[in-house]
Amino acid sequence: MLHIPQSKHSSLLVGMENNDDAAVYKLTDQTAIVKSLDFFPPIVDDPYYFGSIAVTNALSDIYSMGATPLVGLNIACFPKTMSKDIIGKILLGGYEKAKEADVVIAGGHTIDDPEPKYGLEVTGIIKPGYEITNNNAMSGDKLILTKPLGTGIITTSMKNGKLKNDSAIILNAINVMNTLNRDASIAMTTIGVNSATDITGFGLLGHLYNMLKASNKSAKLIYNSIPIIKGTIQLVEENTPGGTLSNKQSLEEHITFDDSIHNDEQILLYDAQTSGGLLISVSSNRAEQLISEMIKNNIDAKIIGEVIGNDNKSSKIIVG
Repeated sequence: MLHIPQSKHSSLLVGMENNDDAAVYKLTDQTAIVKSLDFFPPIVDDPYYFGSIAVTNALSDIYSMGATPLVGLNIACFPKTMSKDIIGKILLGGYEKAKEADVVIAGGHTIDDPEPKYGLEVTGIIKPGYEITNNNAMSGDKLILTKPLGTGIITTSMKNGKLKNDSAIILNAINVMNTLNRDASIAMTTIGVNSATDITGFGLLGHLYNMLKASNKSAKLIYNSIPIIKGTIQLVEENTPGGTLSNKQSLEEHITFDDSIHNDEQILLYDAQTSGGLLISVSSNRAEQLISEMIKNNIDAKIIGEVIGNDNKSSKIIVG
């Protein structure tokens, strides 16, 4: 796809160049719009929670840029045979999550599709120059993660019939996916950070690698400091989603694991997440202050590693 030209404009502050989470377009010296969209097939059986999680996930791209989401448009793909009751529950879940975030859903578009999909196009605002991008991580920064990993493995386990819908681990995963990154975003903009992204389909290692590559840096992670949803590790062997395996295949040449970290533990760091947390690169002298601000908002954020300089031209991630 490299032959497709990238749009260039003096008002386009953030585009496609660094695989950032959202586009930023300057309107005036005081206002820029921040735009993103995301949609996917059901990852839970409950239609209401599917709709709610889909909107939570879509809003996360705006929050990771430090922006405020304002308005959304539904993106809906449903088969003609789908019950209107189920469609209504999906849309209600999305509407109520958007309302929680003070976001107005102003319309949308629906097409006939044999596989249901739902999500949101989102527009937010920020003052130009205040956007938090994925290309400004600094050597010595602490890396902070605001949600635990494991949702890809857990939802695949549910699809495979290994977990009941009302099991504690499923309910825990739904709670994680259904929690807005709004308060985490407010905390990081209040304290001031260098770089951020949200953890979704490329997994922790994929999104971290994109940040490091864009910033021309490398990183060291402390495996035992990385939060993981309780009970996930036991599910890895038989329930690894295809997206997670694709992540591993495309990234493993850039990753070095300590010999003490076995394969299932490694897979969790590649695991494709839905509506994951924010990954934040913050100066070491502000890291504990940021953690304290997160705790005030009931966010169990963890310092999981640090940014280091590159020994060569290629970004690396060392996990110990």
